[in-house]
Amino acid sequence: MYEVTLQVAEGPLDETVVRIALAGALGMFLGLEREWSQKSAGIRTFSLISLLAAVFTILVLETAVGESLLILGGLLVIVQGVLLAVQGLTGDEDAGLSLTTSVSMLVAYGVGALVAAGFIIEGVTVAVLSSLLLVLKRELHEFAWGLSREEMRSTVEFAILAFVIYPLLPAETTLDLGVLTIPLEPQVIWLMVVAVAGIGIVNYAIVSTYGGRGIAVTGFFGGLASSTAVVGTMLDHVRQRPEAASYAVAAILLANAAMAARNLAIAVGFTIGSGSAVLVEAIIPLGAVILVAFAIAGLTADWSESGAMELESPFSMKNALGFGAVFLVVLVFGSLAETWFGTLGFYATAVASGFVSSAGATTSAVVLYRGGQLGAPEATIAILLATVSSILVKTALAATSSNHSFRNQVAAYSVLLLIGGALATLLVVI
Repeated sequence: MYEVTLQVAEGPLDETVVRIALAGALGMFLGLEREWSQKSAGIRTFSLISLLAAVFTILVLETAVGESLLILGGLLVIVQGVLLAVQGLTGDEDAGLSLTTSVSMLVAYGVGALVAAGFIIEGVTVAVLSSLLLVLKRELHEFAWGLSREEMRSTVEFAILAFVIYPLLPAETTLDLGVLTIPLEPQVIWLMVVAVAGIGIVNYAIVSTYGGRGIAVTGFFGGLASSTAVVGTMLDHVRQRPEAASYAVAAILLANAAMAARNLAIAVGFTIGSGSAVLVEAIIPLGAVILVAFAIAGLTADWSESGAMELESPFSMKNALGFGAVFLVVLVFGSLAETWFGTLGFYATAVASGFVSSAGATTSAVVLYRGGQLGAPEATIAILLATVSSILVKTALAATSSNHSFRNQVAAYSVLLLIGGALATLLVVI
């Protein structure tokens, strides 16, 4: 009886082979769209470029070969890309398309190098995003050409806030007020500002595209962008068309639901991975407001109606800085009120700030909860109080309408929302 022992390849060899194969596969993936579009470089060329980068990278990492070999390979790809671009200028192929192919070849080289160096997730991410940009060419062009000057300015400003200012902020700092030292997380605070502004931009685009096709889009998504804008638009609809009161009321209810959903997303999302327990206590009361709003809207609205929704761009540098200022003031005065008057002082601050921005009051409560200055029940109550005051603001705006049925319905259904949220809050507290 003989014992047979099989010798398997060493781990590093296996890993190297896998990385080379993955680099070639990602190159093929990148070249697939170019091949489908019948460009001068396709699947084989892109795959070979990625394989070349992988081979050169492995030689640099695992042998005495210098880094000049990897640089030389990149220069060869650049030269080939330049030749393709020149061919596009002098030939029948569009110069822009040739330039895109040239840049894509360089990206394929970079993907091969990333994968061979062990940055697997990064390489796959670059390949997928690059392929997506190539496939969505028409949609991206239509989106860019359709932007107004104001929308383009808002997009650029948002990019500055999200990708320029955010990395420059410190992760942690303190605000010394003499009588009180408040721990702050500037990056987390700014990320909340960016998140609220980003929600507004995304849903502004949705409302602009589908605003006239259904109350669910105009009410709910409009409420995510600007719930006050929904009330103003519905007031104008009711003034011009009294018979529009049914779906106008539903739109305001759905705007309240969207506002509560946004606050819930902030409360839960920004406590995940923060070192503190996830603020699950906020799910029940805010979820009750959302469900009651949807239930009433579903039962009372005339869904055969729809109305156009015109919103101004919900984001600007001024608005973002204003939100940040409100948030900081709420945070400071909330901390002072809690120190001097206990939890009731912060509750009063939450109610007052909710009239201005329920998102700002919510983020203040979350930051204080993350810092250990508020417990989960206290933070949840503060968030709900800010949500309640926001609902009351919309009710007061609707009360300015001359249509008695419209304003009475908004008031009555808003009371039901408040009752539902209050009962859910009692469940949390008790």
